[in-house]
Amino acid sequence: MRNFWASVGLMAELALREAVRKKLVAVLLVLSSLFLGFYLYGVFKMDDELNQRAIEAGIERSRTGLSNAPVMYTTTFGMYLVYFLGSLMSVLSAVGAISADIESGVMQSVVARPVSRAGLVAGRWLGFSLVNMGYVALLSAGLLGGVWAITGYLPPEVVPAVLLLLLVSLLLTGLTVLGSTLFTTLANGIGVFVLYGVGFSGGILNLLGTLSDNATVVTLGRVANVLMPTNALWLGASYHLQPGVMRQMGEAVPNPIFGNAPAPTGMVVWAVALTLLAVVGGMWRFSRRDL
Repeated sequence: MRNFWASVGLMAELALREAVRKKLVAVLLVLSSLFLGFYLYGVFKMDDELNQRAIEAGIERSRTGLSNAPVMYTTTFGMYLVYFLGSLMSVLSAVGAISADIESGVMQSVVARPVSRAGLVAGRWLGFSLVNMGYVALLSAGLLGGVWAITGYLPPEVVPAVLLLLLVSLLLTGLTVLGSTLFTTLANGIGVFVLYGVGFSGGILNLLGTLSDNATVVTLGRVANVLMPTNALWLGASYHLQPGVMRQMGEAVPNPIFGNAPAPTGMVVWAVALTLLAVVGGMWRFSRRDL
């Protein structure tokens, strides 16, 4: 057991060092800064235009009222981009966590040392998860903090929304690490992205089934959400990001991007369990895999 935890700590540290050595962190910071600057400049121009219109109309804008709907929608959609970029980062950073070293032959020298194979997988997952969660947290803070500094608007329930996005990152990193113990790097990346698409289709099917009053389509959407709960978690996060007026508009005119209900507790518990199952499954598979 001591060897396992020592291996977890060592591999997590190596994953973090690898992210720095390959300039992953530097590239993320630069590109994320450009993204935030571009997006927040658009928010600034929008808010300025809304202020001018309010002055001309002789009305006072409410930060959570209908007059501020463009800013509220832009903020929530910005967080959707954070969710998407964080998901992309979670898959691409860990897609070769195990398979790349096997394909290059590096793994032969690693496992020859007194390193626990299970600890190696858990450590890889932990290290990449820290990088990915840090990325999502920083991007969320930059976007929401920037919008607040420019417009004075802040979504009502930021903390639970960001926590759900961090759970998405943990889940995708876990599934990608599991796939890395089963498939080649390319096949793993394609497979996880297909699963991600299944989750997205679940939200659309659920909406279409509800609008058409078709129980079969609704059931298909729920099955897709269970198979891959990432989109269901995002819809729950988006609900927390919307003030009352947006929630009312969403109930009247539903859409597949913003949710009109919080994430079910069972779905959150299942996402946590699926993450743990993915990591434990990867540990079990790699411990019995021939190199």
